[in-house]
Amino acid sequence: MPRAPSPVSRLRIGIGGMAVECSQFCPHRTTYDDFRVTRGAALLGRYSWTRPDGDLAGRVEWVPLVHAVALPGGPVERAAYDRVKRELTGRIRESGTLDGLVYDIHGAMSVVGLDDAEADLTEAVRAAAGPRALLSAAMDLHGNVSRRFAARLDLLTAHRLAPHEDAWETRERAACKLVERLESGKGRPYRAWVQIPVLLPGEKTSTRLEPAASLYGGLGAVEALDGVVDAALWVGYAWADEERCRAAAVVTADDPRLAVHQAGLLARRYWDARRGFRFVGPTGDADSCIARAAASPRRPFVISDSGDNPTAGGAGDLPYMLGRLLAHDDLASGRVTALHPGITDPRAVAACFAAGVGAAVTLRVGGQVSAGTGPHAEPYELTGTVTALEPAGEGAPGSSAQGGGGRTAAVTRGGVTVVLTERRRPFHTRADFGALDPRGYDLVVVKIGYLEPELYALAADWLLALTPGGVDQDLLRLGHHRVRRPLYPFDDEGFEEPDLTAVLL
Repeated sequence: MPRAPSPVSRLRIGIGGMAVECSQFCPHRTTYDDFRVTRGAALLGRYSWTRPDGDLAGRVEWVPLVHAVALPGGPVERAAYDRVKRELTGRIRESGTLDGLVYDIHGAMSVVGLDDAEADLTEAVRAAAGPRALLSAAMDLHGNVSRRFAARLDLLTAHRLAPHEDAWETRERAACKLVERLESGKGRPYRAWVQIPVLLPGEKTSTRLEPAASLYGGLGAVEALDGVVDAALWVGYAWADEERCRAAAVVTADDPRLAVHQAGLLARRYWDARRGFRFVGPTGDADSCIARAAASPRRPFVISDSGDNPTAGGAGDLPYMLGRLLAHDDLASGRVTALHPGITDPRAVAACFAAGVGAAVTLRVGGQVSAGTGPHAEPYELTGTVTALEPAGEGAPGSSAQGGGGRTAAVTRGGVTVVLTERRRPFHTRADFGALDPRGYDLVVVKIGYLEPELYALAADWLLALTPGGVDQDLLRLGHHRVRRPLYPFDDEGFEEPDLTAVLL
């Protein structure tokens, strides 16, 4: 059991982890260079609660280890994973005795050649930290929580909002609960764990809508029960194909019977609500969404190119929506305008920079990583005019995003302006668009799923296009074959009632 600190001693708590979300249906591979790796003062600077003038400063000596975070994408190359794992576990061993560890992860990492990558990493972290340290994990609710993984942790919590406007609050909760637990001297709490045979995409489980709003909104009431330490629900990650991929509930408490009972109730509520989940916005295929948006008087009208969303694990290089936009007469002629960021294609970006603003170019756009995965992934031949160039570097659009910004080039043909990017990156905020103002276009077609807050506020109206790609919302056409069956919605009719009894870890 962890030692109870003396009144005058400060707790020694390490901070570290590895966070990335990986689609196993995406041909992209995540390399070490895709990670933003922080150590030392830079790592402590990630969090508000580590400040020297913060409430915890006199009580905790924060020990920065290493943290690696990458933009979602395809599975992590084994060499990259092993490199981070070695550094993290090595730094834990070199840090001396730790009372605890704030374990900042995602929960949906896939690694080439490994099953249940988070369990593998957590077993190594536990071995390095020793049996006395308490491990407190802060997770994304789109993580997958296997028994093997959760059993190595003492505290685990997850976001309660999707979109994840509470991401930093979740990390702070994991840290504060760890400190409280260590200072109390109570030792390890009981953790009751149960998986739920439901696997849904995040765009069907947004907390902006019911039933997710009430399911997640009720977690605070469970946590407030006398003796409960934390209550958490995970939707799971739908674009991986492993046995662990499914929803889960964990309740942490001092009373084992209370933990088991409350975790079982959460699981039952989730299961009973499974057919009530629906897409966070109106949907359609690419052509119907474009036609509806072009005919609408509401401007700007935002369309999500959801199947190639790089912040869910898509490759970000599919030119499919570009082709569909230019197949629409009003957009091809310029009677309607559209801005479409951002297709990843470093060669096309280089060609645009070589040509310069105002030059006419003919490019084969996209499909460099995804080529061969289907007709939607073939490069699109684009003839147009270079209308904007943004250099890389500090302050460049996307430079604050995981994976960095890189250079971007805008090419216009008819009414469509496509933004080509040197590196995979999101377009979530006004700043991400650089000099191009999305409010100046009739349509804004972004590689995203549900809209992040700034895009949501900007949109006069929006549609979720159910497009092909590595994070296709139509799970049944992706080809899962390793998930544990039966599993909703893969199986529905004749599905026997599952055993939702929670077990103590």
